[in-house]
Amino acid sequence: MSESSNPNSQSNPQPNAKGLSLDRLERLVAIGIELSSQRDLDALLNQILEAAQVLTNADGGTIYLMRQKQLEFAIIRNNTLGIRLGGRGGDTLAHNPIPLYLPDGSPNRSTISASAALSGNTINIADAYATTDFDFSGTRRFDALNGYQSRSFLTVPMKDHEANVIGVLQLINAKNAVGDIVSFDRDDQYLVESLASQAAVVMTNRQLIERLEELFVAFIKLISNALDEKSPYTHGHCMRVPEITMLLADAVSQAEYGPLRDFRMTAKDRHELEIAALMHDCGKITTPVHVVDKSTKLETIFDRIQLLDARFEVLKRDAHIHMLQACLDAGADRAALQAGYAAACEELDAARDFLRQANIGGEYMSPEMQARVREIGRASCRERVCYDV
Repeated sequence: MSESSNPNSQSNPQPNAKGLSLDRLERLVAIGIELSSQRDLDALLNQILEAAQVLTNADGGTIYLMRQKQLEFAIIRNNTLGIRLGGRGGDTLAHNPIPLYLPDGSPNRSTISASAALSGNTINIADAYATTDFDFSGTRRFDALNGYQSRSFLTVPMKDHEANVIGVLQLINAKNAVGDIVSFDRDDQYLVESLASQAAVVMTNRQLIERLEELFVAFIKLISNALDEKSPYTHGHCMRVPEITMLLADAVSQAEYGPLRDFRMTAKDRHELEIAALMHDCGKITTPVHVVDKSTKLETIFDRIQLLDARFEVLKRDAHIHMLQACLDAGADRAALQAGYAAACEELDAARDFLRQANIGGEYMSPEMQARVREIGRASCRERVCYDV
C-alpha cells in the first residue's frame, strides 16, 4: 500500500496553530548539537525520542531499530500512562519484534511501522480508530486494558547517509495547548523528519565507532591469545589479568570505608582500564621466543643451569686433583683422603641438586632457599672458583 493510496497518510498535512516558530527551529538546532556529542547509544535513543515529543507535544512514542529484516523495540515512552521501557533508565523491554515480511515472503504492509520502514516514507495518521488501512487491533487492545486512546500517529523512517532505513521513529497523540488530542500537522512532520534524519546519521556514526572499538578489542584479544599460546608457561596470563583488574576495580568502587571510599569509576574509565589491562602484555609480540618461553629462572637462549653443572664438575675435578696430589706425599693416609673426596663430591652433588630444583617453579623463593643459594656462592669462592650463581 503506497502512502498516496492511504487517506490517513498525509503527504502534505496542513499546519495548525502551533506553527513552525523560530523557537521550535532553534530548539531543533540545539537538539542536533546535543545529539552529535552523545556517546552512549541508550542515552542517545532517550534524547531522540524525548526531543521529538517536546517538538511536537506528543504524549508518547516508540523507536524501533532494524535488525535482520525486522523492527525491534528499542525504547517506549508514554507520559500519561507513565510508561518508560528500554533506553537509559527505562524498565526492561520484552516486546516481540515486528517482522518486515510475512511467512509467505510478502511484505508486511498491515503494520504501520513495518510499512513505513519498507516504503521509506513518513506515514501520518490523523485517527487510528477511523482508518482501516492498517491493523491497529493490538493498539486497541492496549487502549482497552489501560483506559487510553491512541489516535494520532506520526511514523517516520530513520535513514542513514546511504538512504538505508536503520529504524523507525513513531509518535502518538499530539496535543494542543489545552491538552486535547490533535493530528500531527505539516510543521510537526517536517520537524520530526529533520530530527529523524539527524538522529539516523548520529546513530550510524555511533554504531560505526562502537564497531571499530569492538574490532580493536577483538584484535587485542587475538594478540593476547596468540601470546598465551606462544608459551605454555605463561598460558592464560593475558586473559586473567583483565578479569582480575576489573574485579579489583569493582571492589574498589564498592568500598564504603578506608582511603578509597570516595573512589568511583565512570563507564568511560572502566572501558579505558579494561583496554589497558588487555594491552598490558602486547609488547611481548616483539619479545624473542627464548625470553617469553622461559621454563626456568636461568634460561636465556639455553638453560644456564648447564653452566652450573659444568662448574660443579670443575669443582669435583679440582677436589679429585687435590686428593691425588695429597696421596703422593710421604705418609699420606689414602683411605682418609678418599673418604674426604667422596664427602666433598656428595656435598657438591647435593648443592647442584638444590640449585636444579630452585631453578624450576614459580616466582616465589623462600628466604631460607635464598640464603642457601648465597652460601653455595660463597663456598664456591672459597674454593677459588668464583661463579655468579
